[in-house]
Amino acid sequence: MSNTVPNRVSVQTGSRLHFGMFSFGNSDVRQFGGVGAMVSQPGISILITPAQRLVVTGLLAARAQQIIERTLPMIQQELATRDESVSQYPSIHVLHAPRQHTGLGVGTQLSLALVAGLRQFYGLPTLSARQLAEYAGRAERSAIGTYGFLQGGLLVEAGKKEVEQVSPLVSRVSLPESWRFVLLTPFSRTGLHGAPERQAFDLLPPVPLATSERLSRLALLSLLPAACESQFDEFSEALYEFGVVAGSCFAAQQFSEFADPAIAARVSELRKLGIRGVGQSSWGPTVFALLQTESAAQSLVSQLQGELSEPHELVIAAPLNQGATILAKPSI
Repeated sequence: MSNTVPNRVSVQTGSRLHFGMFSFGNSDVRQFGGVGAMVSQPGISILITPAQRLVVTGLLAARAQQIIERTLPMIQQELATRDESVSQYPSIHVLHAPRQHTGLGVGTQLSLALVAGLRQFYGLPTLSARQLAEYAGRAERSAIGTYGFLQGGLLVEAGKKEVEQVSPLVSRVSLPESWRFVLLTPFSRTGLHGAPERQAFDLLPPVPLATSERLSRLALLSLLPAACESQFDEFSEALYEFGVVAGSCFAAQQFSEFADPAIAARVSELRKLGIRGVGQSSWGPTVFALLQTESAAQSLVSQLQGELSEPHELVIAAPLNQGATILAKPSI
């Protein structure tokens, strides 16, 4: 039996900010875990339409092609178990996507968008976070991006036991809609990724248990309640402290609490301006600054445009408090 005519599918998701991990290197406690949030910009947008052969175009096309070539055989196999076959192939166009390896979780969001979009394209059931991560080959360490793709918001994950493939989600809360993250990403640099990132984790010393406990308290007793109660000042200060403490665990493989001297200087300069919620996302080089309103964010961007010593992309991003938007309609 042939599969019904595929759908025309669009998928839109945001970017992931990662504020830091709870633990790694201790086999007797959960590994990784941590805190992050989804933001609306810069986003990923893809369009999938029927075609006679596989076509992948647009931004990050080479990366998308690799993901599709891994995913499509799995989908074909799943369709075969339902006594269905692929009657048409997908033509995939990546309309919008930020640069890779800048601390925004682009690889995960692109992978999940393509997997979820293809499943919708062929009329297959939606997947849980664990299933989606396994299907896409993500969440090797952090699952913040996976949960963020599905739910948005501020996310806290527990970390993985040895027998677990995906870390369980501890809590997810919405961030106030009026808050804004200003993202500063230098055009000339990328963060650690791939084999060098894996090697860095292998060489890092274990996180002291006292540090993991401090990070857990900050997440559960400061960040989450401050977000729930829209306490901007308390949230901002806890966000900075969490990033510094978490970053110190990586100091053996980066400049200090931050990846390089330029990031450390940028964080210090922003703090001197009175902005408390400042930090590095993942390995960087993106620095985020949390502002209470859109107008405050615009004022900061205007000020920075005349002061930055190297070219940066400056983005004002609202919190993204919902999962990816996946829309499908039957193709004619």
